[in-house]
Amino acid sequence: MTTIAVDAMGGDHAPKSEVEGAIRAASSLNVNVVLVGREDVLKRELATHPSAQDLPIRIHHASEVVTMEDSAAKSFRGKKDSSIRVACRLQRDGEVQGVVSAGNTGACMATAKMVQGMIRGVDRPALASAFPTLIGKPVVVVDVGANVDSTAEMLAQFAVMGEIYARIIFKNPRPKIGLLSIGEEEHKGNELTRAATPLLKALPVHFTGNVEGRDIYTGIVDVVVCDGFIGNVALKVSEGLVEMIKNMLQESLAKTVTRKIGYVLSRAAYRDFRKRVDYSEYGGAPLLGVKGVNIICHGRSNANAIKNAIRVAAEFAEGKINEKIAAELDGAAASRVAGK
Repeated sequence: MTTIAVDAMGGDHAPKSEVEGAIRAASSLNVNVVLVGREDVLKRELATHPSAQDLPIRIHHASEVVTMEDSAAKSFRGKKDSSIRVACRLQRDGEVQGVVSAGNTGACMATAKMVQGMIRGVDRPALASAFPTLIGKPVVVVDVGANVDSTAEMLAQFAVMGEIYARIIFKNPRPKIGLLSIGEEEHKGNELTRAATPLLKALPVHFTGNVEGRDIYTGIVDVVVCDGFIGNVALKVSEGLVEMIKNMLQESLAKTVTRKIGYVLSRAAYRDFRKRVDYSEYGGAPLLGVKGVNIICHGRSNANAIKNAIRVAAEFAEGKINEKIAAELDGAAASRVAGK
């Protein structure tokens, strides 16, 4: 079975959410789970779940914890036995096939890059996040925060990585790729988007041109490529908007529904809405471009999010996405050389 390491000390609710999520994954998915962190703490938490004794879960001790306040550089240089670093070493050494963490995003990315290394042909890693759409299928947005400054060449690499991710994880045989800009017309945008367009056109992917911010949610494309600064703003605005709409709907239901049958039906519709926009259903954001599988979750991730992140990590590893990214980037590079 595929084995996934979980940084059990990283999240806001660690290790409770991580342990419960690992138990849910080990009991319902075909995976082994390694909980990485302080052994005494993890043993105490596991002891509160008697059903975990017969599951394929083990503990790997790591004496240090990276906090949300630690800088990426400080955490990498100063905490050599942190739970995230130990988990990445386990993957580098072939003991596990993927890593899940809800810890410090900057530290997770820097540690994965330095410990595991980069895929051939990738300049920098990128975070890919699944957004809900009106037509029910998710759209993959790359990059949502790994790089605040990107080059046109990096956007082309993001497109290849996002296309492969959508194809393997979301079973989409030919994902449509869009470049996030301020207008659909090719001449609109900034210097970066205009420079990226010819590179995207030359790729062996289904590039459809520019898309606007509102198009992220319509489902007209399957992958949206953007600079990490813009992508992170879009992600945070979306999260805030979803929370606001959920709260407003809940208040409106409580105030306006008077008849019992109407209340029940409205509550059922509300639960369906919450499920469709619930980040925990997608698990976390894969860090594309590093050697290995690294899924980075929200710091506030609950057990369901951790379980689904383990599922995505296992699917990512079993789909050999990294090997396919390297092969397709090699092919794209060869095509550019031949074209010259």
